[in-house]
Amino acid sequence: LGVCYFECPAGKGVFAQPAQLSGIGAVPANAPAAAAPIAAVSASPALVSKAVVSQAGDETPETLPSKPKTADGSISLGQQVMWNGKMSIVRYIGEVRFAAGEWVGL
Repeated sequence: LGVCYFECPAGKGVFAQPAQLSGIGAVPANAPAAAAPIAAVSASPALVSKAVVSQAGDETPETLPSKPKTADGSISLGQQVMWNGKMSIVRYIGEVRFAAGEWVGL
């Protein structure tokens, strides 16, 4: 299947580079710990899908842990951000298998 980065409602979930985001909210006190994979969406199982990037020949998805903050410290896990004019919540920060550099999962 591929690599599981975070869970999100079906039809949602996007990756962006930190420079594409504007931080607008403080990190909630109950933000998930960075060492665990992100599964902070409260929805029925039918409405939740995993942000999985597939690679040919993969049978089970690998789950990558998130970092607590971007390298420059401007974006934190659980923070509200703006991306393309839409408010989102940061669910993953770190390296991805599909591109080089640091990426943020929303």
